[in-house]
Amino acid sequence: MKVLLINGSPHQNGCVFTALSEVASTLNDEGIATDFYWIGKESIGGCVGCGQCARNRKCVFDDQVNAFTDLAKSYDGFVFGSPVYYAGMNGSLMSLMDRVFFSASAQEPHPFRYKPAAAVVSARRSGTTSALDQMNKYFFHQQMTIVTSRYWNMVHGNTPEDVRQDHEGLQIMRVLGRNMAWMLKLIEAGEQTGVAYPKQEDSRISTNFIR
Repeated sequence: MKVLLINGSPHQNGCVFTALSEVASTLNDEGIATDFYWIGKESIGGCVGCGQCARNRKCVFDDQVNAFTDLAKSYDGFVFGSPVYYAGMNGSLMSLMDRVFFSASAQEPHPFRYKPAAAVVSARRSGTTSALDQMNKYFFHQQMTIVTSRYWNMVHGNTPEDVRQDHEGLQIMRVLGRNMAWMLKLIEAGEQTGVAYPKQEDSRISTNFIR
């Protein structure tokens, strides 16, 4: 079993990485392999709503979005990390997640369905809970199991050194890592004993409320 930790910050070794590293270390202690994925500093174009991914089974813009989606198929769980910008996730990560999760809906094997996921955010001061709410909605859309901690998944600080002094935040990350490991082991045990995944309905119903 292995978990992919996505660093959505433009700073590769900054506050978000510090928080994710605490999660990864705990997962490793629980026997779960981990890898990091940094989205980089370059801008990522947003979704243009063309709908071509439903036909092509991938995003029409063939950049790191498609590469990430293909990579995700080989992982059992995910932790997405973001800095907080204006009480929300940062723009590049939002663009990536918009396009990844929208285009993934048309793919088989499905990259995300039923897999455990968690969001982690880092802020100097505030805006964390609204950013977490925003990120969790992607997991709802893909029928993922959202892994929780004993408090909201956040750390505080303006530098990695600050984050390391946020002892409550780091404990939250460790609890999150142990809960993620527990969930993955439960899923594996279910598969080994023949517990089937929920049956999918044949087609998705989309209702337009404007009559």
